[in-house]
Amino acid sequence: MTKVLTDARSIRIKGRSFLAVVLSPDMPLDDWLTRLDDLAKRSAGFFLGRPVVLDVTDLGLDRAQMKELIAALGERNVSIMGIEGARHSAIGPGMPPALKGGRPAGDVEVPENEAPVETAKVDNRPQIAEPRQTLQSLVIREPVRSGQSIIFTEGDVTVVGSVASGAEIIAGGSVHIYGALRGRAMAGSVGNASARIFCRKLEAELVAIDGVYKMAEDLAPELHGQPVQLWLEGDAIIAEKLM
Repeated sequence: MTKVLTDARSIRIKGRSFLAVVLSPDMPLDDWLTRLDDLAKRSAGFFLGRPVVLDVTDLGLDRAQMKELIAALGERNVSIMGIEGARHSAIGPGMPPALKGGRPAGDVEVPENEAPVETAKVDNRPQIAEPRQTLQSLVIREPVRSGQSIIFTEGDVTVVGSVASGAEIIAGGSVHIYGALRGRAMAGSVGNASARIFCRKLEAELVAIDGVYKMAEDLAPELHGQPVQLWLEGDAIIAEKLM
């Protein structure tokens, strides 16, 4: 019997991009998972409900190791939406799909108790200023409440108010907060090492610039509750009181 199709409507398929966290493990994996546990303890719920891409480039994991790593992350409530940099043979049925062509962004690094400070190298050659694209900005004219996420990767984010504990600001450029920063602020989220964080009252749970993170207990106690600016030097976040 010939089946006659009575509904000729087409199926609509759309493309859409989302901001995801990229986890880049290093060897040995047990040590890396221990550092991940430390980050999760100091910033509860950081990975909860957040899309995560697993970048295993140059690790050379086989299928068994990949399954073990994904299971270990699942036990920590880290849901992997895709895998980048894996060998074809390492991805089997039931695993997240392989991803290619992601836009470069700041790496997610688990901070040590004291971030290393690298000695700056002086270059006496004349510097030529490169043309820089004008960044856009987003202004939030009300406080950011607990549980809210403000994500704006095109430029700076300015909050005319406070950022509550459990809230987060993610900006491609700098973050300006004209009240208390009690939640999380992440500047330079798409690879901008020159981004800065400014706040009138520093009580942050976490700050990050270009993928380098610093937790509340890693910040100098004398800066707590003070107007502060933060910037990146090498792999270390530097903070100083605003005058």
